[in-house]
Amino acid sequence: MSRTERFYKINLSERSKFELWLPFMSNNLIHQVSDNTHTNMAAMPKHTFSTDNTAFVLQTQGLTGGPGPDPLWVGLNLNIPAGLTAVTGDEGMGKTSLLRLLAGDLPARAGTRSTAHAVWLNLALPEHDEATPEQVWAELQKQCPHWSAALQADLVEALSLQTHLGKKLFMLSTGSRRKVGLVALLACGATLTCLDQPYVSLDQASIQVVREFLNDMANHPSRAWLVADYEADPALDWRSRIDLD
Repeated sequence: MSRTERFYKINLSERSKFELWLPFMSNNLIHQVSDNTHTNMAAMPKHTFSTDNTAFVLQTQGLTGGPGPDPLWVGLNLNIPAGLTAVTGDEGMGKTSLLRLLAGDLPARAGTRSTAHAVWLNLALPEHDEATPEQVWAELQKQCPHWSAALQADLVEALSLQTHLGKKLFMLSTGSRRKVGLVALLACGATLTCLDQPYVSLDQASIQVVREFLNDMANHPSRAWLVADYEADPALDWRSRIDLD
């Protein structure tokens, strides 16, 4: 039995019961707005699937938005399946913006987006310099009804964070700080979890911990993980791939 199976027994019938918005987390049932400005837009992403037998966790129709005054993404029609989806592209292709838009962290200017409970988190945790890891997790846990305290504890050990629990984040290395964010994302229990370059600044042992978790979740029938990076990790069992190049 894997680490995740031991510590994270998932109730497949669980559903989020309320909406959530924080600067780094969003729960968006339906967003529908309009905008007529379509300049500086990115090319339509190419979305491919590894199987036809798939349940969709998130669907968009005509979704338009981005981080600047002009929408980067226009008219997105995407069906995100349960399991793992790779979001790949070179620097500046809009990987982070796409994750934030799909999670609801960036407001949509047109179109619709549906999901039960979506989470995107800046793994650098820039707004939490004065907080300890446990304070960060306690704040997020209040907003996540399916948070797994057992998985949190197991990840703290697996990612070698025990000696850092009493330190404020500004005292941590980049890698340790990002591990704090990864614990939050992996333990949050969201229906849709967005991981933005999760391997950056991690040691090889920690990368393997994240891989093990994601592969344990690869066949989940009702939850999805979007993983953005320059290339899709060949060690993961992808259900679909979104190519931005």
